[in-house]
Amino acid sequence: MRAMTVGAALEDATARDKAFLYDGDDTITFTGFDEMADRVAGGLLARGIRRGDRIGLLGLNTPQWLAAFFGAARIGAVVVPLNVRYRERELTYMLGQSGARAVICVDAVPDFDFAAFFEGFRPELPGVSDYVFFGTGFPGSTSFDELAAAPADPAALAAARGAVDPGDPLMILYTSGTTGRPKGAMITHRGILASASAQAEHCAMHDGDVLLGHLPFNHVGGITCTVMAALVSGGSVALLPAFGPDAALRAIERHRVTFLGAVPTMYVLMLGQKDFADRDVSSVRICTAGGSNVEPALGEAIRRGFPGASLYGLYGLSESSGACVLSAPDDGPETVSRTLGVMIGDFEARVAGPDGAVLPPGETGELQVRGGCVAAGYWDMPEETAEVFLPDGWLATGDMVAMEPDGHLVLRGRKKEMYIQGGFNVYPVEIENILATHPKVAMVGGIGVPDEVLGEVGRFYVVPPPGGEPPTAEELTAYCRERLADYKVPRQFVVTDEVPLTPVGKIHKALLKERYLSGAR
Repeated sequence: MRAMTVGAALEDATARDKAFLYDGDDTITFTGFDEMADRVAGGLLARGIRRGDRIGLLGLNTPQWLAAFFGAARIGAVVVPLNVRYRERELTYMLGQSGARAVICVDAVPDFDFAAFFEGFRPELPGVSDYVFFGTGFPGSTSFDELAAAPADPAALAAARGAVDPGDPLMILYTSGTTGRPKGAMITHRGILASASAQAEHCAMHDGDVLLGHLPFNHVGGITCTVMAALVSGGSVALLPAFGPDAALRAIERHRVTFLGAVPTMYVLMLGQKDFADRDVSSVRICTAGGSNVEPALGEAIRRGFPGASLYGLYGLSESSGACVLSAPDDGPETVSRTLGVMIGDFEARVAGPDGAVLPPGETGELQVRGGCVAAGYWDMPEETAEVFLPDGWLATGDMVAMEPDGHLVLRGRKKEMYIQGGFNVYPVEIENILATHPKVAMVGGIGVPDEVLGEVGRFYVVPPPGGEPPTAEELTAYCRERLADYKVPRQFVVTDEVPLTPVGKIHKALLKERYLSGAR
């Protein structure tokens, strides 16, 4: 795809006189949405927002959220996407660290009143001069409808649109699920379109595709792999404000969804619906599973549940703007379960050892990727940027992989998740993939914890299937001993009804570690 901005990509898409967004009973065409984005862009200009200014954007998956996103992008403002699960600590840090000038926000969610929070918290965020709410907000704030209705200066809008460069930051997306200070990945217009275009080409996406918009838009799974992939291929997005298994299945039936992207947890929940067998999911032609390996039992369950679909593993991260690895179209079930896939588009990969030397096929090292998808660094964090964004355009992902001779990548685990048990390196994902095949295990996540004898040992949290008989630690130990080297067998198991999840449904390893350190189970 030629280098362009997100605003220009939307303008190009208006040549297709068709639906872009399905929102309940409403249908919004590419042309209608382009006009919405222009109105928001004009309203932001009228409030003094200019190219490079940062805007916090917090809400559910709605047309208004997307209009705010594209409206800001159109004039070169930088969006700081925030999750509705964030509270005072995260919001204060991210809005402050990014230097946000404005906040566009939902009034409330069922368990939190954002309008009341921001009204009382304004003194703690002196850099934020404008608060815009999708509802009524607080006295002195602006409603989104008022913002989008402000008369635009055509000449100013045209000038602002023309000044945006493909290399400009589009959004500052804060990483989650790690310890330490969150880092704001600067995703550019060029980067997000490169990732979305590579995915669309790899999956042969077309203007007849309908994607389910249930992954949160403050994450690359929602904004890049769903919305932008639909934009560049001319497809449509069936919006869900937030994921729920029943709501997702109803949307698939109603809108004849063809492209279903989800993390493994979401597939488990959808397939676990009591009436799943009665649902019509025959329209789905592609299922992608991101966030972790597609372990064999789940892969087989997805294939049975969505018999008309091809299953692809998908790998990407905030720093790669979205997907950079997908299963090859001709990969069989064993390959999809065993590997992350291959690089897509013209992106490159290499596997580096501890000294930075490139390792040969078969050896385990850190995955490093290069290409147009790579972000521009971390916002205002030069030291952290230098550690991850390497010379010659390479991105150090922090994920440990082995590359097979044909280019398939096999995930060994997160570099920071690795623990050393009795002197041997152990990557939790390998053990998780084994345990997930046990009939009494629905979900599993492992961490390394201190041990006086072995230095560290594996502690694995296991969730049994709903209503199912829970496994015993003895059963799980025996299961692992039959399938793993003895030094990889976990020494501790915790059988529990729930594990903490990140906003996109991955098991939250950092919180598991915090629970352990605090003495909780």
